[in-house]
Amino acid sequence: MSANKTDLNKLILKKAPIVSLQGQPVLLYTLQHQSLLEALEQKKVKIFSECRNGFCGACKTKMIRGAVSYHTEPLVELEADECLPCCCHPDGDLDLLLSPQGVDVVIMRQSKQERNQSQDHKQAQQPNRRLKYATNEA
Repeated sequence: MSANKTDLNKLILKKAPIVSLQGQPVLLYTLQHQSLLEALEQKKVKIFSECRNGFCGACKTKMIRGAVSYHTEPLVELEADECLPCCCHPDGDLDLLLSPQGVDVVIMRQSKQERNQSQDHKQAQQPNRRLKYATNEA
């Protein structure tokens, strides 16, 4: 398999990053987004930016967890836990220190295995109640 085909397979099979705000998942970042800022604005996230008016650094945002890659080199100095959403995209799941207030939160689905484990846990916590009902009905 050639190197180009391997790179293409990695790109195709890569999971789309989930972007969260203070732990609340709000969007699935896809290749349709030009930048993290654009994706956040589409979801109506309150983020201050003056990037389009020539004031670089206005959208500087703290990252709680995750990492980003820059498609355009930032023109301002950033700390290790900061990013400029206007010129980056998430490398994987990303949690930002922005308010989730007023933003539609994505509801995470449980896998079948997680649902089964949850049901097993609930059943394990209530065995006496079932026995009590069984004896009361007799």
